[in-house]
Amino acid sequence: MGMSAGRWLDLPPIWLGMFAALSWGQANYYAAGLNFGGAWSDFLGGLLVGGGIILMLLAVYEMRRLRTTIIPHREANSLVQSGIFSRSRNPIYLGYALVLAGLILNWDAILSLPLIPIFVWVIEKRFIVPEEGRLRRKFKADFARYEQRVRRWL
Repeated sequence: MGMSAGRWLDLPPIWLGMFAALSWGQANYYAAGLNFGGAWSDFLGGLLVGGGIILMLLAVYEMRRLRTTIIPHREANSLVQSGIFSRSRNPIYLGYALVLAGLILNWDAILSLPLIPIFVWVIEKRFIVPEEGRLRRKFKADFARYEQRVRRWL
């Protein structure tokens, strides 16, 4: 069963790209004379981007190992609770949020800081809530126990 063009456009990396583009545009065209103050923000931004990428890679590795889809809107074959998923139910989305925060720091996009919680809200509403609904219906008690044990983000 394929995905329509609209479904392909409604994927988390596309949302991350849109939010990152807004931040980059704000930093380059409407900086308002504000910046985070140099080296520390570049360093922290790099750590956040790197950490976000590592989280995503660990999650993809675990999902591939258990042969389940990484594509949102699709039915999962298994409930992944091992590896990084024993610490966060949504390590890929957490990784996206860290990457966005890191880019905002690197680009000195101070006025874009509110985009981070807005991005998290969009991801929760568009992806996490529907995905968890599918997992809850398919894996019932197993998901209920997992949800009690592991937090949604951290």
